[in-house]
Amino acid sequence: MSQVKSVVTAIAMLGVVALSATACASSSSPGGSGGDDVITVGFAQTGSESGWRSANTESIKEAFSAENGFDLIFNAADNKPEAQIAAVRSFINQGVDAIVLAPIVSDGWDDVLKEAKDAGIPVILEDRTVSASEDLYASWIGLDFEQEGKTAGEWVAENFGSKPTNMVILEGTTGSSAATDRQTGFDAAVAGTDITVLDSQTGNFTRAEGKTVMEGFLQKFGSEINVLFAHNDDMGLGALDAIKAAGMKPGTDIQIVTIDAVKDGMTALANGEFNFIVECNPLLGEKTAEVVKSVVAGESVDKTYIVEDQSFTQEQAKEVLDSRPY
Repeated sequence: MSQVKSVVTAIAMLGVVALSATACASSSSPGGSGGDDVITVGFAQTGSESGWRSANTESIKEAFSAENGFDLIFNAADNKPEAQIAAVRSFINQGVDAIVLAPIVSDGWDDVLKEAKDAGIPVILEDRTVSASEDLYASWIGLDFEQEGKTAGEWVAENFGSKPTNMVILEGTTGSSAATDRQTGFDAAVAGTDITVLDSQTGNFTRAEGKTVMEGFLQKFGSEINVLFAHNDDMGLGALDAIKAAGMKPGTDIQIVTIDAVKDGMTALANGEFNFIVECNPLLGEKTAEVVKSVVAGESVDKTYIVEDQSFTQEQAKEVLDSRPY
């Protein structure tokens, strides 16, 4: 009897050990990767407002694939800041390991970023920046928007700055770091020239609104307009359609300078309908994934990672157009 009792006791103890091991392996907490190597990441994208944004989204999805060790939860906020904040809160409630955020606007992020920090979930900014305290996010991966605007402005100043020139501007989403910084850089580059800004309005980075706003500019100023500066290719492409519809020749009657260098914009430049493009590289996924892995592993990372941009004339666009990945 004593031997039987010993065997039963041993089996019971083994069962307790097994249950304990199972419980340990299945437990997880917000900001932790649980018992496996898969990193769960919530990505709060702005929307799908442009060709650049689509290329950026694909870059993120490719980098944060299951094959690369990630479980990506994707949300596009349709350029509505309140919807994007709600998405980040949802990621927090789901207990993801990290959050990647491409903020629609710079302001209004303090509270939800603090909620993420309190939950132990690191936030990595991608593309655009926020005005919140730097201790509320782990790192930012993006482009030098102010330099992009400055490069565009330097081209305009060099080609038009010494003669009276009338210009209109299509701004990006009001309050976004991309729009604010690009205009700051551009203004600095054309300061002191003979360039006059007739009007400047937001087209929200979209082709449709770019066309609508340009139609208004043309109705108001017509052939007085010499130059258009658009904060991105898509608004410039919308404006191009409006210029054609008005019986004018884009690239000749009105010279067009834009930022992004996506395929449609580069095609317009190669065809002579745009005159100069400053690149804004959307392929940020690989670097962002690298930083996320380091942050989740508890490794130190830089606060800022800036991806270099190029600029293109018509001849340069012709040379590289076929090899461009976006």
